[in-house]
Amino acid sequence: MNEKFLKPYNPADTEHRIYALWEESGFFNPDKAVEAGLVSPTAETFSIVLPPPNVTGVLHMGSALMLAVEDIYVRFARMKGFRTLWIPGTDSAAIATQARVEKDTQKAEGKSRHDLGREELLKRIDSFVESSKSTILSQVRGMGASVDWSRYAYTMDDKRYKAVMEAFVRLYDKGLIYRGNRIVNWDPKGQTTISDDEIVYEEREAKLYTFKYSKDFPISISTTRPETKVGDTAVAVHPDDPRYKEFIGREFDLVFVDVPLHIRIIADKEVDPEFGTGALGVTPAHSHTDWEIAERHELPRIQVINEYAKMSVEGKLHGKKTTEAREEVAAWLREEGLLEKEEAIRQNISTAERTGGIVEPLPKLQWFMNMNKEFTLDHSEIPGIASGSTTTLKRMMRAAVESGAVTILGENFQKTYFHWIDNLRDWCVSRQIWFGHRIPVWYKGEELYVGVAPEGEGWEQDPDVLDTWFSSALWTFSTLGWPDKTPDLEMYHPTALLETGYDILFFWVARMILMSGALLGQVPFRTVYLHGLVRDGQGRKISKSLGNNIDPLDMSAKFGTDAVRISLIMGMAQGTDSKISEDKIRGYKNFANKVWNITRFVLSQEKIGEINEALKEEFEKMAGDVTEDLEKHQIHLAAEKIYHYIWHRFADEIIEESKGKPEYRASLYYILENSLKLLHPFMPFVTEEIWQSMEHENSQPLLMVEKWPVRT
Repeated sequence: MNEKFLKPYNPADTEHRIYALWEESGFFNPDKAVEAGLVSPTAETFSIVLPPPNVTGVLHMGSALMLAVEDIYVRFARMKGFRTLWIPGTDSAAIATQARVEKDTQKAEGKSRHDLGREELLKRIDSFVESSKSTILSQVRGMGASVDWSRYAYTMDDKRYKAVMEAFVRLYDKGLIYRGNRIVNWDPKGQTTISDDEIVYEEREAKLYTFKYSKDFPISISTTRPETKVGDTAVAVHPDDPRYKEFIGREFDLVFVDVPLHIRIIADKEVDPEFGTGALGVTPAHSHTDWEIAERHELPRIQVINEYAKMSVEGKLHGKKTTEAREEVAAWLREEGLLEKEEAIRQNISTAERTGGIVEPLPKLQWFMNMNKEFTLDHSEIPGIASGSTTTLKRMMRAAVESGAVTILGENFQKTYFHWIDNLRDWCVSRQIWFGHRIPVWYKGEELYVGVAPEGEGWEQDPDVLDTWFSSALWTFSTLGWPDKTPDLEMYHPTALLETGYDILFFWVARMILMSGALLGQVPFRTVYLHGLVRDGQGRKISKSLGNNIDPLDMSAKFGTDAVRISLIMGMAQGTDSKISEDKIRGYKNFANKVWNITRFVLSQEKIGEINEALKEEFEKMAGDVTEDLEKHQIHLAAEKIYHYIWHRFADEIIEESKGKPEYRASLYYILENSLKLLHPFMPFVTEEIWQSMEHENSQPLLMVEKWPVRT
């Protein structure tokens, strides 16, 4: 017996060495596995992309869960003989990264980005990224992720730049990208548009004011933002509301806090007659909902708040911050006797994730992707949409899932996806920051050119960059070489599985379906597995304010990565939240020790005799159940079955029965070897360490590429 088993299992002495062994073997790369004869050249493929973490980020429990789940799938597929590819990469997280560098520069030198200039700021960002990205990549390795590092991609590298530029031009040529003046989420602090996913909703105290515009106006309205009412152009009521039917169609001219208003009373079925007074003051330039009402009724859109969240109207409100103007308007309403009710409420306030600024809906001239425009899909592999037929992005996205070409695991997630598509607005793809893929549009006077830099002088490139999600949405195929027709693209796309958190179902998953369909006529993946949040042992969301943060790196150092991985999986059904605590992780450290001690006992016995057929049959039945659970995406059940078999059946019963009985020894070796194979995707380090210390007949060089146990 190897002397190492006389000592307790020590993850700190094992994990780095074992990962280096895997990486040096080259077998994370499916091409190397084929060359070595480990995988058939004609084997079915299993491909998956790593949701690219922030290049300047650090690992947290949510990303640890993601890596654990994906690595389980990848190791399972590899051991089953699939030509298995897992592509790693990182994301620029452009707004966050630029904000960090700007903050550091301001603190160290007292300079803004405008003091530095675009070129110098981008140099500093690139330097910061290069010095920081090794952190997250080393942490991905530390979790045991068996990704093909030879295919590593970064959303801002040259190959992805080529793909992003090509995508923009093709979509523009199809008429799906346009420049227009529409309402967007504007961050006054960061001075840029932001996407819905970059908004953090904070519950705060607010006041709900109920009032009339003037004494002779017949309808009362309610709002928490009376300062915006100087931009109202209509009052909308439900067409069947008996309280207001007689007023529909009437128009009023009045002066509201020094501002002349022309108000039409309109009927709109989207108005909820049960909410507030049942009448909605329509402010088209400062509300997404009101903008759409204005489009339906051809209302004017009057902007009364500027990019710095200050009032732009003439009169007493001019130049005041919105919060100051709110108090001014409330005071005026009281003085005029127009304020009917003032009540305290709790309200969700939209704030920018990176700056903390309160988001203002504003009309801006931006670049958008049109969700409802008809276009021709020259090539289509999406059921229900024929090649050469016309469709819209919305219809195409719906067909991809409705047809079953993409399966989103979890019925509720599918319903949520369809609901989101039905209410999808045009996507604003431009950002007013400097770090990112710059929009490939050039201007010279009235001329406009779309593509790489045009010939001749006098052309100026659009200063905006593309939303980070634009490049991330190309991820499944840009990482495989698109727009070139590469062997990887032919072999591995569509990918087999996308695994990510349910919180980015729309922001990333849906946009990948959009981009892959529009540009390739394919779905980007066959199955979507959405994991939940990681919560503490009491089921609370992990947060700094609660002081309940559990650092996966600290836990790995203390108990071993295997214990962290399997503790995140246990009890976590697909789509549900996972509970984690130090006690839970400690428990699975004990399990790793148990496997180690089982090995010590088995290896202390001489391997003699025949395998007991009843024990073999029992094991194969359990292995078949584990396999079925994994194939049905019930990975928590698979983990629980192998755990209970090893601890309670193998250790507590079979080994106890075997003591002093030589006829059990071949069976013990058989069960140990095959249990290690089943356990490997969940706890790869301890299983590989044990495997490397055992003698095997007809074995592969690494447990990682051993064949998965199947019933004989």
